[in-house]
Amino acid sequence: MTSKFTKFQIATHIGSLIPLALLIWDYFNDHLTANPIQAVTFRTGKTALVLLVLALACTPLNTLFGFREALKVRRALGLYAFFYVCLHFLTFIWLDYGLDLGLIFDAVAKKRYALVGFTAFLLLLPLAITSTKGWQKRLGKNWKVLHRLVYVAAPLVVVHYVWLVKADIRQPLVFGAAVLLLLLARVPLFKGAVGSWRSRWLERWRREKAEQGA
Repeated sequence: MTSKFTKFQIATHIGSLIPLALLIWDYFNDHLTANPIQAVTFRTGKTALVLLVLALACTPLNTLFGFREALKVRRALGLYAFFYVCLHFLTFIWLDYGLDLGLIFDAVAKKRYALVGFTAFLLLLPLAITSTKGWQKRLGKNWKVLHRLVYVAAPLVVVHYVWLVKADIRQPLVFGAAVLLLLLARVPLFKGAVGSWRSRWLERWRREKAEQGA
């Protein structure tokens, strides 16, 4: 009897849950700095962005480099990313603003980072809800169209990060470059160029191996 999950899938699930485990550990051991709400906000937000970038990387890894295992973890990475987005959002509306709707709406209206972040959350919400195979069958061709919203949400998340940190934006810009590269990897011209390079590299590698074995 074969295992339902591959080792790569198991590693993905464990890796995605480690930031949560560390956050809980730090909470119970008073390691969340002098401003624990800010620490939780940044850590959940950064983890969400990392997982979102990894989810975006799955398709290019398969189409450009033939790494099919990536497709098996794409949905899991996306859902874990949304899970941390929810924790990030809950930290904002609950711990930071005490579920005061007036203060929350005022913050979203007046603070650009909050507005952009909330917009990204609304775009990701239907993607998480319709991530199941059942929804994929119900929506048919519209499922792929709907899930292209991630191409809008991901850049918005980066903008949210840039505007949130304000001063040192080097790390957000690195994430922005990664998102841009992963979106470009979906452009046919870019895919063709990388595919051609990959074919030439594989051909040269096979030729060298054949010469070594001769």
